[in-house]
Amino acid sequence: MIRVLVAEDHTIVREGIKQLIGLAKDLCVAGEAGNGEQLMDALRQTPCEVVLLDISMPGVNGLEAIPRIRALSNPPAVLVLSMHDEAQMAARALKIGAAGYATKDSDPALLLTAIRKVASGGRYIDPDLADRMVFEVGLTDARPAHTLLSEREFSVFERLVRGEGVNEIAQQLAVSSKTVSTHKARLMQKLGLHSVADLVKYAVEHKLL
Repeated sequence: MIRVLVAEDHTIVREGIKQLIGLAKDLCVAGEAGNGEQLMDALRQTPCEVVLLDISMPGVNGLEAIPRIRALSNPPAVLVLSMHDEAQMAARALKIGAAGYATKDSDPALLLTAIRKVASGGRYIDPDLADRMVFEVGLTDARPAHTLLSEREFSVFERLVRGEGVNEIAQQLAVSSKTVSTHKARLMQKLGLHSVADLVKYAVEHKLL
């Protein structure tokens, strides 16, 4: 039996995923979490083979959670579930330790296939995305500027475009406001932008929002 921990902040989506997993004879839901902190607590208490991880949870988001999950003594495989069918986002998640990347509009049967595949030590990428990744991520000249951001810079970027302030971000990431301001300045420089409004426009254009 493959035990799955479902980390997803939208209750309706989470219930739907739990029902779907419940229909499969070889899978079961071992636990659930609605944010990053709950997820880390649940993982300490709940043995499981796979974490189904929503990439844009509040608090510690999915991208930040992946290295923390991988650092556990007996880490489960991480299957990212995202609203973004964005090749750059998928490449970033896989690079930092996710075993798979599925999108929320993919066929439910494919999601079950993906869970089984990563549980057995394999990798899974949404088929439509896999084609695009080969072309988009492989062509280094054509890579958008946000792929040059460090993980922490990208986290700050995501939070800024969601309307969070420097102090709020500092609190969530458990760093000083000065550190967040430094990350903000660096990411602005890398993206060649000058205001939060520019960041939001950039995020919309690159389907990061």
